Amino acid sequence: MTYSTLMVHLELEHSNDARLQIAGNLAERFNAKLIGIAAADPQPAYYADGAFVQGLVERDRSQIEERIVETEARFRSEMQHRACDTAWRSAIARPLDYVSQQARAADLIITGANRDGLLLDPLRRLDPSDLVMQAGRPLFVVPPEAEFLGLKNALVAWKDTREARRAVADALPLLRKAEEINVVEVIEDDSERSAARARVDDVAAWLNRHQITAFAMVLHAAEEAEKIDKIWQCGPDFVVAGAYGHARMREWVFGGFTQNLLTRSRHCSFLAH
Repeated sequence: MTYSTLMVHLELEHSNDARLQIAGNLAERFNAKLIGIAAADPQPAYYADGAFVQGLVERDRSQIEERIVETEARFRSEMQHRACDTAWRSAIARPLDYVSQQARAADLIITGANRDGLLLDPLRRLDPSDLVMQAGRPLFVVPPEAEFLGLKNALVAWKDTREARRAVADALPLLRKAEEINVVEVIEDDSERSAARARVDDVAAWLNRHQITAFAMVLHAAEEAEKIDKIWQCGPDFVVAGAYGHARMREWVFGGFTQNLLTRSRHCSFLAH
């Protein structure tokens, strides 16, 4: 199992430096084809009508088309000597709808973290918390601070759910490249320790049978808060987690210890729903 085709979603009005760098790292490590993708929709004009409105919409559309051309040129220039093959897809469309649809062509989607708060303009921006729920493919979420993808240490944030099981299975190609993997479940009550230990031991043993060395760990949220913080801040090069939620996924739950991977984390994160 590998990632033969990657897809990187690029913004038209914001920096793509981090996600291009990480997409290039992943394409090199997996000798993968890399598809660049971008989309935006013109802003509807509600405050006037007639030819004036049509002119505003057409001007907006023209600006989007210009930015798409510029973004494609940057993508091709940056990936020229990094990916074994590249392709480009773009549309005048809502980014979430278009990227979710086109996700059928890739094994893994690379996108950026949402640093601008909970609400993004759906005509211009793609919220990764919506994309992971709709794409049917795992996401690799890149924070804007990322400069290089290290794969030495990985953290599997375990919660005994379908989403976590799916995430670990989908992340196998990445986990095979890591040197140290910790499967960690955080508990709220010490009475849960025995059951939690059995769960993480199962996951670590399953990974070991895939020739992936993994270690199991159970931590108490209150009693071992300093250890949890140290693991979180200093340990992993990337985090593997299930994407949990209802209509919209805003947080992932690391046992009872909640962190927002999509808005605050400085770690790259692998998410699957």
